Amino acid sequence: MKTEMTHGTGQPSPWLQRWAHLLPAGGRVLDVACGGGRHLRWLAGRSFTLTGIDRDTAALASLSDLAAAGAVELITADIENGPWPCPGRAFDAVLVSNYLWRPLWPQLLAALAPGGVLVYETFAAGNQTVGKPARPDFLLQPGELLSRCAGLRIVAYEDGFLPAPDRFVQRVVAVRETDAGGSPPRHALIAPAAA
Repeated sequence: MKTEMTHGTGQPSPWLQRWAHLLPAGGRVLDVACGGGRHLRWLAGRSFTLTGIDRDTAALASLSDLAAAGAVELITADIENGPWPCPGRAFDAVLVSNYLWRPLWPQLLAALAPGGVLVYETFAAGNQTVGKPARPDFLLQPGELLSRCAGLRIVAYEDGFLPAPDRFVQRVVAVRETDAGGSPPRHALIAPAAA
């Protein structure tokens, strides 16, 4: 489920901004449930190959300028009721913000290339006390995001309350290891940018 807050702000997530230095230069980036493309717009012009997926054709239409310029591939797909639109494709980064559809986890993880970075943030249990979403189907349970990322190297994780607007979130940055020896990719060793 995606909330209106995501479509209306136009500003990229501070979580993505904080950890964007981990995205491999020139890499392929997939923004899942991208809405109006706040992250795609922010990443455009930074030498990434961008792909955005959303079922909302009106939201995707707002990105027609980027698509026409060849800066982004836009895919209209209902990923909750239809097939995964990127079978067999691997991305150097997968972004998910304010969206949770648990049956999609296998496809998200399979889409992450070796050395790829998962940047994921969404609403968590407790959010029902401050607003929407409030249904448990759309709220991560304690520790759920970490368990979903089992097998990935956790670079950063947060679980708690954020103000303005008030919300409870879980968010993670995780990297798929590149070799059996467990060595992290070089870009994962860089210290985080100042918040």
